[in-house]
Amino acid sequence: MSVVTEREMHCRVCGLEQSDPPWGDGGNCASFDICDCCGTEFGYEDCSPEAATCVRSAWLAKGAPWFRPRSRPADWDVNAQLRNVPQGYE
Repeated sequence: MSVVTEREMHCRVCGLEQSDPPWGDGGNCASFDICDCCGTEFGYEDCSPEAATCVRSAWLAKGAPWFRPRSRPADWDVNAQLRNVPQGYE
């Protein structure tokens, strides 16, 4: 049985904590869910560090808009959240 690390619970693009690991236990099987914050489809737009970096750059260039604005916390801090991007994808 694989143990999910804290970093495996965060979006590879924006660092938002997810309720389930976006890439499953061990990080090998994408859920294909959509991140509420940046709108990334896990397993498609974050399949490599290069892809995640490209999507992140485009999202930030647009002003880091929330894909599902109603999910945005009142005290949201994009820079604090970006520190949660999993290692290797920052």
